[in-house]
Amino acid sequence: MLNPFVMTKLMLNARRAPLTRTPAEAGLEYENAAFVAADGVGLKGWFIPSGAEGRSPAVVFVHGWMWNRLGNVAHQVKGLADADVDFLPAAKALHDAGFGVLLFDVRWHGESERGSKPLTYGPLEARDYIGAVRYLRSRPDVDGERIGAIGTSMGGNIVIYGTPEVQPIKALMAIQPTRLAVFNSNFMRTEMGPLGPPMTKPMELVYAALRAPRPGKHDPAVPARTLGDTVVQYVQGTGDPWGEMGIVEEFASVTPGNAGPVIKFPSPGRYEGYGYISAHADDVAAFFKQHV
Repeated sequence: MLNPFVMTKLMLNARRAPLTRTPAEAGLEYENAAFVAADGVGLKGWFIPSGAEGRSPAVVFVHGWMWNRLGNVAHQVKGLADADVDFLPAAKALHDAGFGVLLFDVRWHGESERGSKPLTYGPLEARDYIGAVRYLRSRPDVDGERIGAIGTSMGGNIVIYGTPEVQPIKALMAIQPTRLAVFNSNFMRTEMGPLGPPMTKPMELVYAALRAPRPGKHDPAVPARTLGDTVVQYVQGTGDPWGEMGIVEEFASVTPGNAGPVIKFPSPGRYEGYGYISAHADDVAAFFKQHV
């Protein structure tokens, strides 16, 4: 069980998981990348060139809460029941399919700068994703008209919120995005018991005082309706205790370019649901090969 005070700090400002590996571990050549979010926050990451001549399509990864550009390393937060999430297999599959790949740290995470506001799990961090897409379009080796994105958890929310601002984005894969108020309530019930969900209400006041988008107003279904021609594949783990399949299916139902039924990935918990990205790395690459 997480300490309530620790939990509050993590929800507002996350944590900086250390970078323990590089793409070289997967046999990938890479470059250090530095760029700014749409509101000027400095961001750090890695760009993996496709290796092809001329301009190539590219895919950007957007990670989840308390992770970094590599994914998640389990058991770094005491009391949190999580699991490893590894982006490198999918990054290699995309590279081998002819894509450039951008892995970067969202604000408050990894080596990127902090923001002036607390984490909002999508609305403000969309500016980081916008900066990432602009960085890709500034590169002479990237075809700026052929860009896709993979968002996991908070990252799924981020790409849904940000894509309408950086069109054209050819395709998105949103893995376990969620409506924040529901996620927080379920998460706090798991971590704190029956008294957990009521503890989310004071957070609404904290966000209001900090003039940041409130968790209770968070709804990716709203921007999902404006994704236009972007083809979107949603993925949700079947055993997720914090997110809800029905919410992801709702997001899919209002997405104009919905790729089809939500992929229901068998999983005993939420973190295991993110395992889709490595267990089916070839399918991930095939989706972007078809649509980008």
